[in-house]
Amino acid sequence: MESMNMTSTSSNGVWQGDNPLHFAFPLLIVQITLVLLLSRFLSVFLKPLRQPNVISEIVGGILLGPSALGRIEAYRNRIFPSWSTPTLETVASLGLLYFLFLVGLELDLRSIRRSGRRAFAIAMAGISLPFACGVGVAFVLRSAVPGADTASYAPFLVFMGVALSITAFPVLARILAELKLLTTPLGETAMAAAAFNDVAAWILLALAVALSGGDHHKSPLVSVWVLLTGVLFVVVQMVLVRPVMSWVARRADGQGGGNEVWICLTLGAVLVSGFVTDVIGIHAIFGAFVFGLTVPKEGEFAGRLIERIEDFVSGLLLPLYFASSGLKTNVAAISGGRAWGLLALVISTACAGKIIGTFVVAVACRLPVKEAFALGVLMNTKGLVELIVLNIGKERKVLNEETFAIMVLMAIFTTFITTPAVMAVYMPARHYHKQESGKLQRSTSSSSSPSFSTNPKELRILACVHGHRDVPSIINLVEIIRGGTKKSPLKLYILHLVELTERSSSIIMAHRASRNGLPFRNPLRAASRDEVAVAFTAYGSLGRVRVRPMTAVSAMATMHEDVCNVAEDKRVALVVLPFHKHRAAGDEAGMENTGPWWRYVNQRVLKEAPCSVALLVDRGFGGERQVAPAEVAHGVCVVFFGGPDDREALELAGRMAEHPGVRVTAVRFVASPAAESRSRPAVKLRSSPMKSAEKSYTFSTAVDGMDHGREKALDDAAVAEFKRRTEGAVRYEDRPASNVLEAVLGLGRSKEYELIVVGKGRFPSAMVAELAGRTAEHAELGPVGDALASSSNGVVSSVLVVQQHDVMHSEETPVSMVLDGDTLAIDVQSSENELR
Repeated sequence: MESMNMTSTSSNGVWQGDNPLHFAFPLLIVQITLVLLLSRFLSVFLKPLRQPNVISEIVGGILLGPSALGRIEAYRNRIFPSWSTPTLETVASLGLLYFLFLVGLELDLRSIRRSGRRAFAIAMAGISLPFACGVGVAFVLRSAVPGADTASYAPFLVFMGVALSITAFPVLARILAELKLLTTPLGETAMAAAAFNDVAAWILLALAVALSGGDHHKSPLVSVWVLLTGVLFVVVQMVLVRPVMSWVARRADGQGGGNEVWICLTLGAVLVSGFVTDVIGIHAIFGAFVFGLTVPKEGEFAGRLIERIEDFVSGLLLPLYFASSGLKTNVAAISGGRAWGLLALVISTACAGKIIGTFVVAVACRLPVKEAFALGVLMNTKGLVELIVLNIGKERKVLNEETFAIMVLMAIFTTFITTPAVMAVYMPARHYHKQESGKLQRSTSSSSSPSFSTNPKELRILACVHGHRDVPSIINLVEIIRGGTKKSPLKLYILHLVELTERSSSIIMAHRASRNGLPFRNPLRAASRDEVAVAFTAYGSLGRVRVRPMTAVSAMATMHEDVCNVAEDKRVALVVLPFHKHRAAGDEAGMENTGPWWRYVNQRVLKEAPCSVALLVDRGFGGERQVAPAEVAHGVCVVFFGGPDDREALELAGRMAEHPGVRVTAVRFVASPAAESRSRPAVKLRSSPMKSAEKSYTFSTAVDGMDHGREKALDDAAVAEFKRRTEGAVRYEDRPASNVLEAVLGLGRSKEYELIVVGKGRFPSAMVAELAGRTAEHAELGPVGDALASSSNGVVSSVLVVQQHDVMHSEETPVSMVLDGDTLAIDVQSSENELR
């Protein structure tokens, strides 16, 4: 029955009496689904720890294997029966083959040559000492682990040496990119040394495979022939195949990179290369890796190759390889003090050999001590390349079950500690909010004048976009902010925010878009298919605006650092951010959520930005397409209650009013005569740090100490200056309102204005203070901005919420409200009803 199942692919269905789990293909589907669900579930928990996906995939594989779920006999016999192993491993090996091709694509041999002697010396030290330590550990394991001495000495020693000396180049690249070290001097040295290390490790692995292959009673010359033909294969690839692939890449790029023939031929050549090395007697993945090195890295061809296969390979097939590794890993084989002592010995030897060897040579190369130690920790990264080495050793029967389990746990531990260890011992200073940046800190108190008026010669704006969907609205907003005069020319910086993922294309993009760890764009190397850069460059040409596109590829948890660093480096006056929600298709007032992480980025930028910030809630501002500057026609309403944020919004509206295609209306809300006639006690705000900042509005901690009389004088002066500058160009009105919220929402529902500009209100006027008791939906927008941004209020206008930079009073806290003269605090959740 078992042999029949091995050759039977598909079942006839349950209605004809077949159990799909008894047939290869439906069982493979179940296995793939189970692996993907478990690995993704684990990655959610490990993501806050900044761990690469390889950790969750390895742990998931171990849980599926005999260490955990595999102990359940019914599960093991139905989900992972022994007859299904060849099918699972064949599909996993195919994914591994193409993954090693991707690794070869990522590895640029020219960067190795450019790295110089320092990286080479560091790499050699990072290989030789751990290799020697691995050989020493191998002698201990052979004598201490039962059955470990069945393998020949030579392959066992080489496999152990390679396992302890290897550095996982792909995993290291992802860790460096996430820590924003990829293009720093430390990151470039680590990448070059890891590339040297990778090449040397693959040569040693080929030696180990050659020594472990075949019948041990055959002549030792067999291994020599395997090595010689392997060297010949590499020479042929580098001398003959590489020029051919350069010609193929030029032809494909000349045809727009879209000719499927060249891509299909290249993917087929990966299989042929793997087959050749398997025929030689070296593992097939070695051929795929070497062929990946022959593909030129410049141009679009390599990028298109990566785009076609990376998601399918890395997201679907590669986790299967780790699952198959987990099925071979039995942690229960490590039992007793002896076995756990051996595990501790292997881990400590692996870490000490790699870190000490790298550290000593790095210090000798005049690297600072902190950087040298961090480099040693980075070079200790293991991960998936380690698993490949160990699996080959297990397949060749060089490693037995207990040795294999010890080495797998060592690989998990060393990879897991890399990120936290580097963060603990070395992270470049990025405390932009603590640096002396007087040119940025234009407003040193809440009473300072608006920041836009302090530099009349040039206005610098940093506009952030998530993708091409944000382009039309951001261009239209920037166009109306630039005004209509030449007194204050505009310099526009565009920062395309791209999430850093495990994808190979993401790492390559991070490397190309960064310089010294900061976002940067080299026009000579930028991809011509970058729609965002192309659109803004076209706008700059049409509107005669100086535009500088950049790309930030970061983990979402640290994306705000890139925004703030660029804002400080370029000395911008205003950062424009897209809201994390946008108008739903076909729904004029409905909003779609682009993800909670984008909201987190906005919240952190609002808190830490070294300049003023404007958050755009886009409901189709200016239509779905970019228009020429001469075609701009917008109705803009600025709402003014008072306070520094509102004064900044008023200043911004004053610039908009100078644009010939913009009609600006300024509405200042004042207390209605009826409200003034009532002797209603004033509302005061009191800090309440115990309340949730997500569900309650936050205000400056200095709000209780505000001089309300002085603030009112500054508001009056700002309004008077606004009227003087915009006389005849702006419709202005003082509007009494007993119900402020309904009055503001009426402006947004009227369809008279395409954009409403409001201040965040961190130093609220009395009318805004009364709104502080509302339950917040988007607390980062302030009470008025939140009401206008809510999809449940029927507002159809886009909203721009402005926060003035204030270095003195940037700390915010949730509040409770207190009636003047009354000691009873009104709870923030119930105050809305009590204040009516």
